[in-house]
Amino acid sequence: MVASRQLLYRSAFWEIARPRHPLTAGHVLIRLSDPSTEFAHPSAADWLFCHGLVRAAMANVLGVTRCAIMFTHQWHPLGSAIGEPVAESSTPTFHLFGRWAGETTTPGQQLSLPAHRRKGEPDHDMEATDAAMREALRLARPETMAGFDAMARSGVEPYSGPEPLVRAVDAGPRHTVIQPVRKVAAISEVRPVELLAMGAALTALPQAGGFSGVSSVALEGASPGPPVRVHAVRRSAAEDVNPLEDLLNLPEVSLALL
Repeated sequence: MVASRQLLYRSAFWEIARPRHPLTAGHVLIRLSDPSTEFAHPSAADWLFCHGLVRAAMANVLGVTRCAIMFTHQWHPLGSAIGEPVAESSTPTFHLFGRWAGETTTPGQQLSLPAHRRKGEPDHDMEATDAAMREALRLARPETMAGFDAMARSGVEPYSGPEPLVRAVDAGPRHTVIQPVRKVAAISEVRPVELLAMGAALTALPQAGGFSGVSSVALEGASPGPPVRVHAVRRSAAEDVNPLEDLLNLPEVSLALL
């Protein structure tokens, strides 16, 4: 799949694209067009816009009803990359894994294999799907724009309220759960200021003990069920075991990916 065919849509700051080797038909990227772009209110709002756009397109084309997101911070998967997609580049990238009834291959099945054994989706099978995705993205844009708060796409003052917007709770020796304080069941309900606060909490995780970066899985809630959460696991090139193997065994995470 050549680069020109990978791009599905480009917005103000982000682009929606296929990975070079999509693991499932529902594997799509949201990545920065310019890696030097600051993660601030305009780019956070544009990320939420792109997320809403691609979710609408995946629902239209594939029947996607839920989605897990995987991303890293200052970390590139090493070796077999068990539990996470391989890095496309050093550009900040979010891997979306759409899920739907009747899918023949799940993200968890693929990610549990070493990277060199993941077959992914053949190019010839993706051509028609991607053509339909591009058309669905084009058609979804006016509707998504109409439902998107215009203030979210313009500059606003940073949040300065007395209460924190997000909480970070230790869930293990290297595992932290980050979520909005306000109960939010879907990523479409997250505000740009909350997304920025979650990003700040992620980058503020302690790096002592030889940790160099973070692997993360963002999950939406269900009704009834937990709210939107980011499971962040600190990583090190010198780690003795891969902490993602334990993370993927957690019921909340395994249900989203397997």
